[in-house]
Amino acid sequence: MRYDLIINKASGETISNDDYISGLAKGLNLLEAFGVDRQKLNATQVAERTAISRTAARRYLRTLKFLGYLDGDDHYFWLTHKVLRFSSSYLSSAHLPKVVQPILNLLCVQTSLTYSIVVLDDDEVVPIARSYLPQQDNLKVSPYGMHLGNRLPAHATSTGKVLLATLNREEQKTWLDQHGLKRLTPYTIQNEPDFYQALQQVSTQDYCLSKEEHELGIVAIAVPILNANAQAVAALNCMSQMNRVTDEHLIQKILPLLRNTAYELRNMI
Repeated sequence: MRYDLIINKASGETISNDDYISGLAKGLNLLEAFGVDRQKLNATQVAERTAISRTAARRYLRTLKFLGYLDGDDHYFWLTHKVLRFSSSYLSSAHLPKVVQPILNLLCVQTSLTYSIVVLDDDEVVPIARSYLPQQDNLKVSPYGMHLGNRLPAHATSTGKVLLATLNREEQKTWLDQHGLKRLTPYTIQNEPDFYQALQQVSTQDYCLSKEEHELGIVAIAVPILNANAQAVAALNCMSQMNRVTDEHLIQKILPLLRNTAYELRNMI
């Protein structure tokens, strides 16, 4: 191994020390410290979350506030709408979201259920496209949290387990050691052997049916989306309230639609 290289443990990407801008990395890491659990942070809390000194955290916070990415008072800072520029640029320019949108809408018309395309990002999955019909505006057909760019815990979602199941056992163990299995509902898998067994089953059957692991009353079924090199780049799922569909309907009627759609997308991405 070359010692002048820095390795991204999450992606495996490498970069030379000469090309690496640590200040930029720390600034972006600081922005990621804000989340649903802590929408407002002070310099001390940011320092704890990012492993930088309080003095450095204060300087980064003030700089990001000066640039408009944060707002704040005498004690706390919080994100502004300016950070949405990044997600907006991605959603408007990335190939996959644009390709799948009409397909998701068609599936929704055919079945009256909700569909989404999701990617894995460390310990979370992120929806990058979801079915949308104007008449759904006043209906609660989409479970909480399924809006573009929102982050959901991978271990407790159908899409997350589908994508984690594509990793080898060593990669799964590394992921599990790093992120753990946080309890979200009484049905969230928290036992490691049970989780490995669940991933093995998902890998064998090539789909995942998840019930109430992330949100009570919600069921979802997902399949992987592969690229031309047979690499899983995303997952496609269908979600519903449990009182609207049965497991048999999802497996017998919806699963074939998901698999056919994933196969068609493989030639388009």
